[in-house]
Amino acid sequence: MKRRLFFAFSLLSASVQCALADEMPNAPQPPAIQAGAWVLMDYTTGQILTAGNEHQQRNPASLTKLMTGYVVDRAIDSRRISPSDVVTVGKDAWARGNPVFNGSSLMFLKAGDRVTVHDLSRGLIVDSGNDACVALADYVAGGQPQFVNMMNDYAQKLNLHDTHFETVHGLDAPGQHSSAYDLAVLSRAIIHGEPDFYHMYSEKSLTWNGITQQNRNGLLWDKSLNVDGLKTGHTSGAGFNLIASSVDGQRRLIAVVMGAESSKGREEQARKLLHWGQQNFDTVQVLQKGKKVGSERIWYGDKEKISLGTDVDFWLALPKAELPHIKARYVLDKKSLEAPLAAHQRVGEIELYDRDKVVAHWPLVTLEEIHKGGIFSRLSDYFHHKA
Repeated sequence: MKRRLFFAFSLLSASVQCALADEMPNAPQPPAIQAGAWVLMDYTTGQILTAGNEHQQRNPASLTKLMTGYVVDRAIDSRRISPSDVVTVGKDAWARGNPVFNGSSLMFLKAGDRVTVHDLSRGLIVDSGNDACVALADYVAGGQPQFVNMMNDYAQKLNLHDTHFETVHGLDAPGQHSSAYDLAVLSRAIIHGEPDFYHMYSEKSLTWNGITQQNRNGLLWDKSLNVDGLKTGHTSGAGFNLIASSVDGQRRLIAVVMGAESSKGREEQARKLLHWGQQNFDTVQVLQKGKKVGSERIWYGDKEKISLGTDVDFWLALPKAELPHIKARYVLDKKSLEAPLAAHQRVGEIELYDRDKVVAHWPLVTLEEIHKGGIFSRLSDYFHHKA
């Protein structure tokens, strides 16, 4: 079947996942990362640009709090609670009455304190407060076990197959694990689904009850990267974990590092991933919903030509060096098109090539409805078509 070239990728400027080939076309050599596991994800497309041990189940430590915050925000979205609700802190969220919190990160709440959901969320994110996690879990679900069940339910909904939670805060617990890949997927969901909540992840400090604490994500101060989140984590069993989201113009990358050797080490590894991604990849719009990519002769219709395109927006992250070699073509399912045809009806396939290799493909659809033509035009088409 004849393929119609309709653009060279170099003519385009820079989310929906498409049918993408497993391997990134002619990807540049990734940096060497010193950590137990890591992932670099393109936020717009969800593509993994590089990874190591990405599905290995590891201790998430305080990265667990990403799911805690996600569950709280879902409760806000469903109007079960509101950010202005006032929570009375229980004894189980009071560090002095809860020995498991000894030496861990805290917001420094006291039993009987009255704190809004909004402020507890800031304490969870900026201070990584284990006490704030417990106070929120009690308020949202009536207790920590019930809240943990909600966390695991959302893990299933997000298809986090490597993840299971046992605590609301991430302190070491048997059976609690996640992976670099799953945490990248969760981070993407947080950025996409929590626009009024996500800005907290970029706050550099929080003062509560006269105590000022700095955000442990040192990349927030990095002048070479526009990092606006997300979270750090550390326990003796987990090592040093970090998830960092960096914005470069219209592009956003998410780096996950698990099991680094130190707090500075996790920052350096994430920094290497983010710089490599920014320097070597572009996120570009391949197809635009409703935009014409070509037209074809249609027989026996009330028009002679029909416009073809796609009914979904498609973006891809691709190596910068490969952009001049990227081309898109479409091929029809049948040798010719005949009326009637409905709008948005599949009539072929769009193929994306890197040099001679197909790297992605999507349905080619009609952008308009074509009715049968009159009897004389159909008769004329019959003789021309069969000639």
